[in-house]
Amino acid sequence: MGGGEEASNPRLRDAVKKALNANMKRDTIDNAIKRGVGGLDGDAMVVMRYEGYGPGGVAVLVDCLSDNKNRTVSEVRHAFTKNGGNLGTDGSVAYLFTHQGEILMVAGTSEDQVMEVALDAGADDVSVEEGQIEVITPVEAYHSVLNALHDAGLTVEQSQLTMRAQTLVPIDDESAESLIKLIDMLEDLDDVQEVYSNAEFSEKILESMS
Repeated sequence: MGGGEEASNPRLRDAVKKALNANMKRDTIDNAIKRGVGGLDGDAMVVMRYEGYGPGGVAVLVDCLSDNKNRTVSEVRHAFTKNGGNLGTDGSVAYLFTHQGEILMVAGTSEDQVMEVALDAGADDVSVEEGQIEVITPVEAYHSVLNALHDAGLTVEQSQLTMRAQTLVPIDDESAESLIKLIDMLEDLDDVQEVYSNAEFSEKILESMS
């Protein structure tokens, strides 16, 4: 689903929510949307996804929003090359990820109530890990599940549309450190919105990241 109307474009709705959470002004967001659908003069903002391989052979997805494709692909390719990875072709790693909704509930929420409401509204799964309830939804049911949880008086701590790796790939600490540098460099690029990987980090690396 696409277009410049938030009501009919779940991906746009989610991007707007993230932009607002990052303290971007509403006028700036609206102007970017209008450029993207031809409502304002200036280069259109286009959503692009790049796929590649990071250190250790892990899969990396990079979602971008840009008004200059040549600039963006050059910067993304440079980040991969500088950090021991390489940019791949369309479809090279995307099949290793699933596009889905993730909803985290606030601590203390009733698991039974969340499960009943979420599954009835179309969620795929409800799980609990270390007291944190997570709801997984297909993209098309994401907002329906969010609304159902809200209508039931249940409080959502965090929610997003994301690309989740179907299987995680263990990598050694040296490769993990290089991958973190790659991800950091990509996330520092103005055009990059999200970076995903299927890497499984060791406890040592996770502790160093916390």
